[in-house]
Amino acid sequence: MQRLYDFIRRHPTGVDSFWAVLFFGISMMNVADTGETQNAAQRLAMFPVVAALTAAVALRRKWTVPMFWLTAGAGLLQLAIGVEMQFCDFAMLVILFTVAAGDVPRWVSRSALVSGLLASPLYVLRFGVDKNVSTVEEVLFTLFVMVPFALAWVLGDSLRTRRAYYAQLVERNQRLEKEREAQAKVAVAAERARIARELHDVVAHNVSVMVVQADGAAYVMDVAPEQAKEALQTISGTGRQALAEMRRLLGVLRTGEPQESEDYVPQPDVEQIEVLVEQVRAAGLTVDFAVEGAPRRLPSGVELTAYRIVQEALTNTRKHGGPDAKASVRLVYFDDGLGLLVEDDGRGAAHELYEDGGADGAGHGLIGMRERIGMVGGTLDAGPRPGGGFRISALLPLKKN
Repeated sequence: MQRLYDFIRRHPTGVDSFWAVLFFGISMMNVADTGETQNAAQRLAMFPVVAALTAAVALRRKWTVPMFWLTAGAGLLQLAIGVEMQFCDFAMLVILFTVAAGDVPRWVSRSALVSGLLASPLYVLRFGVDKNVSTVEEVLFTLFVMVPFALAWVLGDSLRTRRAYYAQLVERNQRLEKEREAQAKVAVAAERARIARELHDVVAHNVSVMVVQADGAAYVMDVAPEQAKEALQTISGTGRQALAEMRRLLGVLRTGEPQESEDYVPQPDVEQIEVLVEQVRAAGLTVDFAVEGAPRRLPSGVELTAYRIVQEALTNTRKHGGPDAKASVRLVYFDDGLGLLVEDDGRGAAHELYEDGGADGAGHGLIGMRERIGMVGGTLDAGPRPGGGFRISALLPLKKN
């Protein structure tokens, strides 16, 4: 049954043609059976009328507007030759319904309604009604014949409205699907950017420490084996920490269920900045660390951002400040946020490292800083310090603007 229904939906003109053939046969038998009321000339003239109405039934959904005008012309021809109501006139109701339900201009649909409503008065004026009836009865008869035409148009127009509403729902659903897909892509891109920033911070900082310690161990390997051993232990510990953080970050890319492991560590916060400073000091960089204001717990996003900014700033100092550079880190707790100030007295970064967002062709440290701070609604000022060196100043609000 479903296959038959699908076939009918795929071949509407073929289905209409089948009914048109049946309609033509019945109509011609009806015309042939009117020998007592119509002469031979009238019956002959009815052939093109029946043919036109049959063609209109067959092609009504393919060429709706032309078939409507063809039906109207056939009706006028029938009035002109003086043939009273026939079975073939039922096609007028079918065409009126099709025009009202079809995707045609509204003026065509309204014209079809007017034409259908005028069909009854024109018929009464042309052929009249039984001479024994009164004028009131003639009017009632005219109104009664108008009802089928009005109902056909109302049913067709209601179907057209329903189809339009359904199409609007489908379009809205497709638009929502596209919006959801776009939002999902944006979320994926944002997550990838976050992971990239985290990996950059982890790799840049820890590898920098490991390189410094490895160079120191190679330098004192022969003259101070104990110091070389301590340096190697620092390299090992830093590598394990970097590996643990990288596993935590890459864990979000796994398709399976997350697995618990001791290598997964919590995200760093402000309290661990002091540990970070000690780690950098152990790598050979002199760092002055101070905290102003009353320390307190901050939103996790603000704490992670603060830690990563300090980490990236100290990494940049080791990379660009020179061997004798010194740095200072200041944390200032305000009532409505946290201030960060990281300065060094080294050679400073090249101009292209902080110009236009910090794209240097080799790294994206300052770009990552700006993106992180933008996500929490903060502000960042990075550039050369008066008198030499480099300065990074940030303000992280407690609430995103």
